[in-house]
Amino acid sequence: MLARNKEVNEACSSIQQIEDRFNNVYNYPWVFLNDEPFSEEFIRRTSQLTNGNVSYGVIPSEHWNQPDWIDEEKASSGRWSLVLQNVIYGGTPPTIIFYRNMCRFNSGFFFRHKLLQQYKYYWRVEPDVKYFCNVDYDPFLMMQDQGKVYGWTISLYEWGATIPSLWETVKDFVKANPHYVAPNNSLSFLSDDGGESYNMCHFWSNFEIADMDFWRGEAYTKFFDHLEATGGFYYERWGDAPVHSIAAALFANSSQLHFFRDIGYRHDVFQRCPQGAQHVQGKCWCDPNDNFDYRENSCLKRFEALES
Repeated sequence: MLARNKEVNEACSSIQQIEDRFNNVYNYPWVFLNDEPFSEEFIRRTSQLTNGNVSYGVIPSEHWNQPDWIDEEKASSGRWSLVLQNVIYGGTPPTIIFYRNMCRFNSGFFFRHKLLQQYKYYWRVEPDVKYFCNVDYDPFLMMQDQGKVYGWTISLYEWGATIPSLWETVKDFVKANPHYVAPNNSLSFLSDDGGESYNMCHFWSNFEIADMDFWRGEAYTKFFDHLEATGGFYYERWGDAPVHSIAAALFANSSQLHFFRDIGYRHDVFQRCPQGAQHVQGKCWCDPNDNFDYRENSCLKRFEALES
C-alpha cells in the first residue's frame, strides 16, 4: 500500500476488509510505502489490524520527486492545458505534482524498493477501497500455478487528453525492439486497427495482483526507461494504469493475464460485483445490479474476445 499519514483512517478501512475477507487465514505480510516517514499513529493503528509481518518504508527521493532534467516551464504548460480541459488531477497544486510523482513511481520504481526485493508477487491495496467478497483461495498460488503475470478486476477507457503522445512513444519502442513482443499478445485489447492507434483501454491499476519479476525483467525495464526519457509523466499526465496495461498486453501472452471475476471491488464511483453463483459463494454484500463489467465505458468485452 502506498499511503500518506493523513490517510490513516482510509488505510485502516482497506486493511481490515482484506484481513476479514482473505488474510486472516494466510497472514501474508504488509508493506507500506510513503514519500515521508510514517507517523507513530499510522504505524500503531495499521499494525494492530493484522497478524502478518508489517514493514514501513520511505521512498527514495530519486524514485519519487520530479527529476531535475524535466523542463519545468514545459511541464507547467502541460498541467495548465489539462486544467483548461477540466481533467481530474490536471493542475491544482500540490495534488498535481503528487499525482504525477505517484504515477511515475508506480510505473517504474515500486518493485525496486528494498522492502519489496524479497517478494515476487504483490497485491496492490489502496486506502479507502471496498472489498465485498470472501477470497477463499490463495491468488498468489493461483498466479504461480497457472503462469499468470498480471491480474485485474476493472478495465475502462483512459482520458485521451492525459496521454496524447504515449502510443506513438510505445510504437517507437516496439519498432526498435520487436523481439520483446509476445507471440500471443493482447494487442487487440489495446487497438482496433492492428496497432496503428490506441483505443484507450486499460486495466485499472489501483487493484492489481501481479508478478514483480515481469516488471523487473529486461523488456519492461527498457520500456520504462524509454518512456521516462520522454518526460511524458510530467509534460503530459501518463498514468501507471495505461503504462502497466500496455506492457502486460504486449510483452506477456494473453493467457498470462487474469480477470478476477470472483473478487468484488470498489474504488471511487467504479464498482464490480460478482454475479450469480460467485456472488453467493463469496458471501458478497455488494448489489449485483451495481456492476461495471458491461457498462458503456468498460473494456471487459474486448478482453473476453481474447479468451474466445
